[in-house]
Amino acid sequence: MRNVLGTAGLLGSVSVAFSSMFWSQQKTDSTPESSDTPSSDTNSGSTYELKLVQVLFRHGARTPLKSIPDVMEAQWVPTLLEPPPHTHINYTVTDLQGGPRPPAPVEDNYRKNILSGGTFPGQLTTLGMQQLYELGQRLRRKYVEDRAFLSPIYSPDEVYVRSTNIVRTIESAKCLVAGLFQQKQKETVPILTTEGETEILYPNYYGCKLLKILCSHRWAESSTLPGIAADLQSIQSALGIAAHQRVDFILIRDDMVARETHGLPNPPVLNSWKNTVEQRAVDMMYHIFDPSKKENLQLCVGPLLEVLGENIEKKLQGISSESDRKLFLYSVHDTTLIPCLMALGIFDMRWPPYAADITLELHQNRQTSEAFVKVSYAGQDQLIPGCSGVYCPLQEFKQVLSAHSLSSELYRSRCNNPEGRTEI
Repeated sequence: MRNVLGTAGLLGSVSVAFSSMFWSQQKTDSTPESSDTPSSDTNSGSTYELKLVQVLFRHGARTPLKSIPDVMEAQWVPTLLEPPPHTHINYTVTDLQGGPRPPAPVEDNYRKNILSGGTFPGQLTTLGMQQLYELGQRLRRKYVEDRAFLSPIYSPDEVYVRSTNIVRTIESAKCLVAGLFQQKQKETVPILTTEGETEILYPNYYGCKLLKILCSHRWAESSTLPGIAADLQSIQSALGIAAHQRVDFILIRDDMVARETHGLPNPPVLNSWKNTVEQRAVDMMYHIFDPSKKENLQLCVGPLLEVLGENIEKKLQGISSESDRKLFLYSVHDTTLIPCLMALGIFDMRWPPYAADITLELHQNRQTSEAFVKVSYAGQDQLIPGCSGVYCPLQEFKQVLSAHSLSSELYRSRCNNPEGRTEI
């Protein structure tokens, strides 16, 4: 079994890049029509009040994780990674309790290799930083300027920022906050992270033995599926990749899209293969995560879905010691968004672009206290299967989450008992 299922290897081969040129999301037509629906949330005269926003967002454009073997390499020079001045803020990286940043074996693994041109694999580029800054600007327009939901200056009482312990996601979080608050801050921004064994912001093959067993089987199987295998053999031949080289569509696509996004040349033969590479990479991921098997998605994103649900409950019940908190930001990966979209029933078989976001808004009726959750993906409202409307009554939304969410105790119990696994 290739090392993609190790800590860094999994993120290195599966957490891959995709530019927005390949992606478009259909906006649902199921928007509320009644004036009694939660459409203007923060006006004092509105029936409904926006209470909480949670955003899962993918990092921005980056250097590739590995170059396609036996083809002309792009030059990934250090000037492609220079931070724009407007993305600077004062921030610190801590563990979840506010202590020192934990060790980062995934990042350490990236830095064992150097790409042609002199940079490390998997690093956020200037373009990627700008993409997250612009996402922050979009959130500012929505939650600061249009709705006056957030203060115009960063406040740790209002905003919680958590990232995977990888430089590109940490820097992405920093750039988003810079855009959201236009570099206005009275206090240093803490970006919280955790060690690899307990990470829940991506499918954790290192920390969950059962997930590694389930997905290693399906990963090995995905490249041998008849259509995928035939296309892979054809593209290897067309590119002149030696038969002994271990490549798959995810690796090819990662390098191809990273080059295109940054205006760097691809092997000309790839021009006629772009659509096939994209579709086959998605087909592989769909087979690996396999949403028809509930256990897969539970182990991939169950603990994260549980946290999102808990944040909603704590806000409504007022039991959190941080009752003023209005925004949770989670800096994650495409391999986080894909299984989350699958669990919510809204994955459209297209790869999430750089800086894509899943946003959950909690609204509450001021008179009846009835609560609703609205989900958007890349800025477009979504009708979640199992919900009676885009503004999903909380009980319906909790039912949707419950199909795949897992408490931390149950997650650990299942992860550490691979002998009791279900059919794979």
